[in-house]
Amino acid sequence: MNAGSLVELSAIDLVKGFASGAFTPSDLVEACLARIADVGPAVNALTVVDAQRGRAEAAAATKRWREGKPLGPLDGLPIGVKDLQDAEGLLTTHGSPRFRSNVAQADLLMVARLRAAGAIVLAKTNVPEFGAGGNSRNPVWGATGNPFDPQRLAGGSSGGSAAALAVDLLPLCTGSDTGGSLRLPAALCGVVGYRPSADVVAHPARPLGWSTISVLGPMARDMGDLVMMLNVIQGHDPDDPLSAPSAPDRFARISPAALSGLRVGYSEDFGGAAVDPGIREVFRRRVAAIAPHVAECRPLDMNLGDMDRAFDILRAESFLAAFDKVFAEAPETFGPHIAANVELGRGMSLADRAWAHLEQTRILRAFNARMREVDIVLMPTVPVSPFPWSEHYPAQIDGRTMDIYYRWLSLTYRGSLSGGPALTLPAGLDGEGMPFGLQVLGRVRGDEDLLAAGFALEALLARDPETARPRPDLDRLRTARADLTSIVTHPADGTGTRPAAAAATAV
Repeated sequence: MNAGSLVELSAIDLVKGFASGAFTPSDLVEACLARIADVGPAVNALTVVDAQRGRAEAAAATKRWREGKPLGPLDGLPIGVKDLQDAEGLLTTHGSPRFRSNVAQADLLMVARLRAAGAIVLAKTNVPEFGAGGNSRNPVWGATGNPFDPQRLAGGSSGGSAAALAVDLLPLCTGSDTGGSLRLPAALCGVVGYRPSADVVAHPARPLGWSTISVLGPMARDMGDLVMMLNVIQGHDPDDPLSAPSAPDRFARISPAALSGLRVGYSEDFGGAAVDPGIREVFRRRVAAIAPHVAECRPLDMNLGDMDRAFDILRAESFLAAFDKVFAEAPETFGPHIAANVELGRGMSLADRAWAHLEQTRILRAFNARMREVDIVLMPTVPVSPFPWSEHYPAQIDGRTMDIYYRWLSLTYRGSLSGGPALTLPAGLDGEGMPFGLQVLGRVRGDEDLLAAGFALEALLARDPETARPRPDLDRLRTARADLTSIVTHPADGTGTRPAAAAATAV
């Protein structure tokens, strides 16, 4: 099998190939490094690549497979880790000049679990500065371009992970999600992203341990790979008060749901969020394609309360907790998005915080009431087609002005407020020939049921070329000349541009 074909295999099939001896982890790592060198520069998805350690770990995994003693279910699979998450021995810059030389001394728990299962951390993936916003561009590494058009954004904050998966640089990548940071880029790049219920994946590094809005989750190219990865990273940790004890094989045997029994609700705009008319039309066609195959498919009123104000306060609270002290000491070293969130938080009172937590509780109960009527809810993941990465966010959507840089993410962040699971599936192309993502919401703590529905919907969508997962044109990428590495930034960067040799730097 040639290297190009090898990297395009699913993670499940790669593990099967290791077991049968058809190829080895060393073969796969070399194939990934070749693909990274070939098309990686066109999308700028990776920050650092650890080729030396990757090769050494692949050789050890190859030996284990030959001896019939794999370390775990991911043994020998190279993965990408989001650059907000620590992977021992590799830079974790958060996309910030303040952390340009920060080498992680230990793994984040999720990363440690992946390594314990045999995964090889081959690379880190690009993010917005401190994960703020839906555009993965920062003054350290530059911008990540969309694999379908590198002049457009890949989304954020897990944009590097999504773009890397879309062009098969790596078979699995990590993500995280507060207001859509995992779902948005997966949708824009044509891959699968999953925001689990808040109790599923322990997150002991979360600054506000009792807040449900920020979670960790898997990203992959199909449902099978996603669930295989989720089963490795799920589980309890005492330092995360929201995480719950679970069986080690909790997600090991998820079967596709019977579509004929599913009760499906849908909303074009999640209770009135701004959505481009073209996206609404594509979404209607997707609903029409699904409706004949399910038990029920009907519109659902998803106006659950003052979701925007509640999220504004809860998000500002988390940013204030994380950044207020260091921002006060050196505000010039932070970009405008962090400044906007900190200032928003400083202007709020205890009364605002109390209202937000009361409203989040009311929203949860309203959501639960809807979910007693249906099994899943469908909606678009993103309200617009990908726009140029040089724009931080769309100023207007369907004639409505975005009052803050993350307002365009309301289709995803409104779903974060319940603390329940949300999935985004690739569902063909939009009217501009860019990936369209179908968002699927499930009941709080109903992760198994939502994943089962995801398997069934993925299979249904794959039957029709119009709704199947789209693939980027690699030949077009090889000739792309999008300037992703030189971006205007705030003065803290010193030079105003990304270091020329920063992309995929071997360490």
